[in-house]
Amino acid sequence: MITTSVSIPSAIPHPSEATRFKRLKLGGFVAVLYAYCAAGPFGFEEMVSTSGPGMSLLFLLIVPWLFSLPMSLATSEMATAMPVEGGFYRWTRAAFGDFWGFQCGWWNWTGTFLMNAAYAVILADYTAQLFPSVNGGWRHWLAALFFLTLVAWVNIRGIQIVGKVTVVLLLTVLVPVAIFTSMGFEKLHANPFAPLVPPGKPWREVYGVGLALALWLYSGYEQLSTITEEVEKPARNFPLALAIMVPLAMVTFFLPIAAGIGASAHWQKWTTGYLVTVARGIGGEELAWGMFGAAMISVLLGLQSTLLSSTRLPFTMSEDGYFHASFAKLNASYRTPVQAIALTTALCAALSVFSLPKLIAIYMWLRVATSVLTLLSVWRLRRTKPEMPRGFRIPGGEAGVAAVVLVPSLLFAWMLINSDPAGLKWGPVFLAMGPIAAVFMLRRNEGQRT
Repeated sequence: MITTSVSIPSAIPHPSEATRFKRLKLGGFVAVLYAYCAAGPFGFEEMVSTSGPGMSLLFLLIVPWLFSLPMSLATSEMATAMPVEGGFYRWTRAAFGDFWGFQCGWWNWTGTFLMNAAYAVILADYTAQLFPSVNGGWRHWLAALFFLTLVAWVNIRGIQIVGKVTVVLLLTVLVPVAIFTSMGFEKLHANPFAPLVPPGKPWREVYGVGLALALWLYSGYEQLSTITEEVEKPARNFPLALAIMVPLAMVTFFLPIAAGIGASAHWQKWTTGYLVTVARGIGGEELAWGMFGAAMISVLLGLQSTLLSSTRLPFTMSEDGYFHASFAKLNASYRTPVQAIALTTALCAALSVFSLPKLIAIYMWLRVATSVLTLLSVWRLRRTKPEMPRGFRIPGGEAGVAAVVLVPSLLFAWMLINSDPAGLKWGPVFLAMGPIAAVFMLRRNEGQRT
């Protein structure tokens, strides 16, 4: 195994570089974080028919305490201890050395190709609902490419533009959702928790699929640590934004779904996009179109924030000597890594030819690997660098850190055991690409890393 000890100061930018990026204020950062981690109650309606109304709502209430909260606590501690661009990648490198740092960055970067491609495919699918000629073939791929290019252009213009655009778009998402929720509870005529699980359905399908979807919904709380240096006062604003984010995600997931189940009473019919059908029954065509537009914008926001975070990984890995130096260059006008954005967008476009279920199933393996390394980095640096200044510490001492690491890891293990067949087949293959790439990159760039 190739590994190199990395001193923590080497990962922290020189003071003269402190203003190399334009900065995002707290409000804009919360908006971008919400867009990445939630962006509204869309895309997981199938959980209701698969796991049952009651179990789905319980997943939405319980999983954030067992997963989102631990990830938020870990991210808050590390963001105050090492507020550096690249976030979890550089934390892992400082904790475990070059080899595992590279794995963390590589797995996450390649995983976001799949996630960005998935978002682009969803947007192309929605477009095909309005324009049937886009359904399948090269027109479908061109639609996906259009959305990827649009979002790449916004990202090139700078993080402040991304923040402002995200705030405006989120309002167009949450207003229809709020109206839908209010009208749904007014027309409630069934217990949204009944039945708890679908009668006669295998328990593994009920709990495995539902948990996998819930973990996907509440994942990514460490992801935007990759833009730490682009956030104003990160030691203060990261913990504060995460403290706002967790309950906000819970409310905007749970309440609309509960209202929709209780107002429709046809939980067996719930599939992806069914909220639009429920909205039509609750408030007519106007509300249905409002929820359709909100769903489209929600997916677009997910694509935008995912591209933002993922393009900072080749930038920081280039700074550290792994990738070509051109990826570490910032555009003179916008102070953004244009080459890294362009490369990531092109690779995402190439993957947009694949189906959505396969993309997400494989992505979750890479997401899990990144999250576990992030959690282990907190534990490792607590032991090896106890003197490191930390503006925020996970409460509970060693027991608290152990709980933060173990509880999400057990959930991950259960999810992977019950993974989609495509994930079981291709997930390990994508993971194996990391060590292969590491051997090549680390040997080629020996002596150039910082």
